[in-house]
Amino acid sequence: MWTKIGISAIIGVATLLLFIPVQAGFGKMISTLRTCTARRTDERIKFMNQIVVGIQVIKLYAWEKPFAHLIALARKHEIKAIRASCFVMGLLSAFGRFGTKLAVFASVVSYVLQNGRLTAEEVFVVTAYFNILKHVMTESFPLAVIEVAESTVSIKRVQAFLLNEEVASAATQEGSCGKITTTLEGSNKPCECRCSLNDTELVKDPVNTKISDKITTVDTVDRLLEKTGGPTSKKSIVITNVTAKWMEDLPKNTLTDVSLDVRPGELVAVVGPVGSGKTSLLHAILKELPLNSGSISVGGSVSYASQEPWLFTGSVRQNILFGQPMDRNRYRQVVRVCALERDFQLLPHGDRTIVGERGVTLSGGQRARISLARAIYKEADIYLLDDPLSAVDTRVGRHLFEDCICGFLVGKTRVLVTHQLQYLHTADDIIILNNGAVEAVGTFTKLQNSGLDFAKQLELEVGETMDDNLNRMSARSSDDCVSQCSANRLQHQNSGSSEVSSVAGSIPEMAAEMQARGSVGSRVYWVYFSAGGNCMVILLVFGLCVLSQLAISGGDYWMSYWSTVEEHRLIMSEANSGSSQNVTGPIVNDTASYQDSNSGYSATTDVAEWGWLPSRETCIYVYSGLVASVIILSVCSVICFFTMCMRASINLHNAMFTSITRATMRFFNSNPSGQILNRFSKDMGTVDEIVPLTMIDCIQIGLSLLGIIVVVAVVNVWLLIPAAVMFLIFCILRVYFVATSRSVKRLEGITRSPVFSHLSASLQGLTTIRALGAQAMLEKEFDGHQDLHSSAWYMFITTTRAFSVWLDSTCLLYIIVVTFSFFIMSGDQYGGSVGLAITQAVTLTGLLQWGIRQSAELETQMTSVERVLEYSRIEKEPSLESPPGRKPKDDWPSQGVIMFDKVFLTYSKDEPPVLKNVSFVLRPAEKVGVVGRTGAGKSSLIAALFRLADISSGQIQIDGIDIASIGLHDLRSKISIIPQEPVLFSGSLRENLDPFSEYSDAALWAALAEVELKQVVDELPAGLSHRVSEGGSNFSVGQRQLLCLARAIIRNNKILVLDEATANVDPQTDELIQATVRDKFADCTVLTIAHRLHTVMDSDRIVIMDAGHVVKFDHPHLLLTSKHDVLYQMVQQMGPAMAESLCKMAQASYKKYLEKKKKHVEISESITDLP
Repeated sequence: MWTKIGISAIIGVATLLLFIPVQAGFGKMISTLRTCTARRTDERIKFMNQIVVGIQVIKLYAWEKPFAHLIALARKHEIKAIRASCFVMGLLSAFGRFGTKLAVFASVVSYVLQNGRLTAEEVFVVTAYFNILKHVMTESFPLAVIEVAESTVSIKRVQAFLLNEEVASAATQEGSCGKITTTLEGSNKPCECRCSLNDTELVKDPVNTKISDKITTVDTVDRLLEKTGGPTSKKSIVITNVTAKWMEDLPKNTLTDVSLDVRPGELVAVVGPVGSGKTSLLHAILKELPLNSGSISVGGSVSYASQEPWLFTGSVRQNILFGQPMDRNRYRQVVRVCALERDFQLLPHGDRTIVGERGVTLSGGQRARISLARAIYKEADIYLLDDPLSAVDTRVGRHLFEDCICGFLVGKTRVLVTHQLQYLHTADDIIILNNGAVEAVGTFTKLQNSGLDFAKQLELEVGETMDDNLNRMSARSSDDCVSQCSANRLQHQNSGSSEVSSVAGSIPEMAAEMQARGSVGSRVYWVYFSAGGNCMVILLVFGLCVLSQLAISGGDYWMSYWSTVEEHRLIMSEANSGSSQNVTGPIVNDTASYQDSNSGYSATTDVAEWGWLPSRETCIYVYSGLVASVIILSVCSVICFFTMCMRASINLHNAMFTSITRATMRFFNSNPSGQILNRFSKDMGTVDEIVPLTMIDCIQIGLSLLGIIVVVAVVNVWLLIPAAVMFLIFCILRVYFVATSRSVKRLEGITRSPVFSHLSASLQGLTTIRALGAQAMLEKEFDGHQDLHSSAWYMFITTTRAFSVWLDSTCLLYIIVVTFSFFIMSGDQYGGSVGLAITQAVTLTGLLQWGIRQSAELETQMTSVERVLEYSRIEKEPSLESPPGRKPKDDWPSQGVIMFDKVFLTYSKDEPPVLKNVSFVLRPAEKVGVVGRTGAGKSSLIAALFRLADISSGQIQIDGIDIASIGLHDLRSKISIIPQEPVLFSGSLRENLDPFSEYSDAALWAALAEVELKQVVDELPAGLSHRVSEGGSNFSVGQRQLLCLARAIIRNNKILVLDEATANVDPQTDELIQATVRDKFADCTVLTIAHRLHTVMDSDRIVIMDAGHVVKFDHPHLLLTSKHDVLYQMVQQMGPAMAESLCKMAQASYKKYLEKKKKHVEISESITDLP
């Protein structure tokens, strides 16, 4: 260019070089925005994960709207960052379109202003060279900037994760005290030995440390004893002055100065009120809770059953074995002592039945027993059992305690956290925790006589214990009788698999993820664009893109026109000087052969026809205006296009989210959370950020190709033949490539879902996985899922690369044909024409190749849009709002009358019903308990009442209104429930109690005071504004249950449902809940599902469920008069003392019931069709 236009070439190159710092600045902005986007996307996905996991609670509370608002807010912040990022990347793309034009403009105008004469030769050389620079400086470099920015963000995020504090090793963990050593009592020397636990070895750091120094040690003692002969017994737990808390910024310690010594073979019971630190103590032993000071020594292998049962997607057998080798004799014994034999008979495929993610398709009792079976199947020295008896009924609980904990595990060290105080007499030692400190340690007799409140808690159990020791054989005989009677009755009723149910539904096979086949239809594109705006918006956006290309072509046209004008001036000037004959020949020929690189203008002009010629200044002004138009229209088209795409992303996400929250519970039971989150993370990320960039690229390439094809035709029309052949080959290759890559991309999306599901499940059960030493197994499974996904991704990449190789080969042949065609043709072509033709051939092949790739890539990426649309069309629940004219009054229900009339409930059309011909009536303010064996259909009553599943026949009425005729929000918001598994969500405590902000802080504090949590919340740093961790992990299970009770008090509805609400709380909290319910809900209808009989013995009536049928429905006092009734047999299993107490409770309640019944005679008579 220097030989043609001199210093002006440097000016043009300098103009391009100015873009580099701008692009670098944009790259830095992209990096910052990507970091912000990733953080906000993580926040949204975290909320989505909580919603998917807690969807049943959200539906029960009718909280879809506040959570939709929460996601909308998170999505708004995310889109704000994504929009800024896309606009910056769009501007970089626009630079690629007008950067070269601006550089050519700078070179040409400066050359003309220096009195240079613009000819076709100068224009061609300048344009050709700047087109070469364009690819490197305005296309490849910006792409590299974006990719480097993206990679930097990802690498930093991975680095930050890898630098997080890691859990202590199997032998040691570091606390706040720095260096860790193993010390023994009575020795001031460190042990320089190798200690092992669970086959993990670690060499201790030999640093001199005294016992008086505050150290944090978790170690085994087997080999220490061999070297030191210390007083600690083999295979035991020694806890010395342990102080610990979950996070350093917490104002209060979780455990304070705890010292314990558990001898081998002992059964140690740990009791205490809600939030006293019982679970945290086990977590400290498991090295999950970091220690601030003190030491814990663990001798022998450890097995653990968590308080909240954790199951993964797989068969029941896989959940029990958990990677352990199959020992049939031990397996059969474990199944027997965990009372799972009958469940295996009822499950569709026995122990090979696939359970849903987190075991949602099983009842709470079944999940608890499978979790316990997994813990005891592992051969270990120490068993840590965190309240495994709370989720099962009395009979099963006694069986688990006697046959499993005291029988099968006899001789093993057992630490049992329990609220079932009737079993404490069997324990060798009892540990009472309160506020994270050990309040007392001793035997049952010692503590009973100590004068502590423990004695008051055990007054009832003491009598039971004395009698129970004398009557254990009779109790076991009764158990066998009841089990046999129940089995015979179930067989007679042919319950099949329908009995094994929960609120979530009967057990399905996990649904395979949907995979679309064939090409992405045009409807998907239309829906995508329609989501971004109406027809006018779409036309406006594409119109701007066309105008932008017309401006570019107009600038090229004007350049050709200008060069022709300059040449005409030269011709006229030389003609006037008499020398025109010498110059017109080559110049006119060269002009006639010239064709600008991107325009369809031909410079063949008969100079004799020229009249008025525009001045040089006019040409500069017009060219400046056209270049300015290119810049403005390019930027405007990019901004408008990305605005439309962002609106499409917002609407598609909203449609998918609304569809998910409105989906039936069957959908969540059949689709793992990872599969759902995959759509909201990876697929939505593709729709948000990748699809717009690829689509705008395809549009711009398509418009550019149209101009180039015209150019090639004007230069040499015969070149259209090889171009057409090349285009045909490209299309054939594209057909094969797209068909393959599309399917591979869909497969890649499907194989990605198990990675999410496995990771999510592993995180939820991390404590159990570590305790059972199953990290290697889970890592292997994860690696298998990851390898499968990586294989699909690798196949997609190699397919793309293979396609590129074939395209490059085809382009090479085309360029060879074009080049040699000029040797074959006559030699009347000038160098400018030949160079232009070859340049255009290279440009055409490059653009066409890239366009084919991008169009195929776009179709591949549109599968993400397709997958998002799939989740926007899933089966939905009935309407949330009541139809006009059917909306119940604001004070509905005013009485709380509930009537089940011949109700059949089926979770799926192809499955047998789980409720069969259920009919009963709950009178106003009546307190009704529901009892029955695990899987009898108790929780299905709740599913029917809340319409979590539609009844196949029959009717349920509340105060005379058919609940099927009103909206779900109108129904569910009027019924309070304390669920079996209390769930809290990320956010403030205030938002968890009152997400709609309907009540004052005074009302919230009053509710907390009623459940005796006011002091606990008041001690938190921010009070009601205290942030709740994901899943409520910074509150104990009992505290979460009390917070759910506080929710019910705040709502103050006429109907209250308790779904085994006291299963995970201590007796004191149990009594608090019962007293609160009796006091605050005295005038309400209360339906209670419970395993503890004393919670329902003062009920007005009891529903006895079995195999989906209502077996009995009467007052407990009347049911206890028949020795053949199930309730009588269940009460007798509690022991004579407890049975006598329960009978007295029922008798006293019966007297109150008769008095209450008189008050409701008129209402009862108005209800027809009583059962």
